[in-house]
Amino acid sequence: MSSYYYLVAGLPDIALDDGKLSCTVAGFKSDIYPHLSAHDQRLVDLFYLKFDNEDLLRLLKDKETVTEGKGNFTGEELLELVEAVRNGDRPDPKMPSYMVSFLTEYFAAEEEPYLTEDKLAAAYYHYAMGAKNPFIAAWFEFSLHVNNVLAALSARKYKMDISSAVVGDTPVCEQLRTSNARDFGLGDALDGFEALQRIAEVDELVEREKKVDLLKWKWMEDESFFHYFTIERLFVFLLRLEMIERWISLDKESGSELFRQLIQQLKDGVQIPEEFRK
Repeated sequence: MSSYYYLVAGLPDIALDDGKLSCTVAGFKSDIYPHLSAHDQRLVDLFYLKFDNEDLLRLLKDKETVTEGKGNFTGEELLELVEAVRNGDRPDPKMPSYMVSFLTEYFAAEEEPYLTEDKLAAAYYHYAMGAKNPFIAAWFEFSLHVNNVLAALSARKYKMDISSAVVGDTPVCEQLRTSNARDFGLGDALDGFEALQRIAEVDELVEREKKVDLLKWKWMEDESFFHYFTIERLFVFLLRLEMIERWISLDKESGSELFRQLIQQLKDGVQIPEEFRK
């Protein structure tokens, strides 16, 4: 296991309510990532794959779109993957297996709608939870369950289909889809469930999201406590950078609009044209 004494010692102190940052998610990729071992770089890649997922979905909507390039791959690399899978060619082996499987299923689907965003998210989480690092695998599992519990509680509150709001195939996911109990039978089985129930009762959406991030922040603090100068500590720093960046970029009004959009997405889903099916 690699130790990063100087990198960790040089990290600035950050808090969720910081109004500005001396380091950014992009800066982490350019300044810290190159100093990691190849094994640890692959672990950090799991974080940046979320941006590749967003770019891939944009390219499926419009292959001429300009991708943001915040992930691990360029738009050209993602388009090459799309074309390779669509044409039945062998994809570049460096591309993540879950993307290949997702695209294979996408092009094989005969009926619309194909729940592309949910399918890709489920595949991504399954892939990341297989990380050969217990802390990072646990983070992705925790994050998935937090998101799913809140989605299930919101779906129940607004009398929407719970099963379609839940992403993934873990036992907790199946419990959320099938249980009619008030706590989905998870009250004693899932750490933090009661806290999530209280959070779900908060009506002001921006306040609710801040409480979610505080819950995740606390989880990182507790679970990484005995990781001092390792990749786990750097990974936590990266996750927290992303949280703070997001809050700096949102004011209360835009934050409320964001959550109105999220609720609407629960109702409507995300549709992708058939352009690449032809």
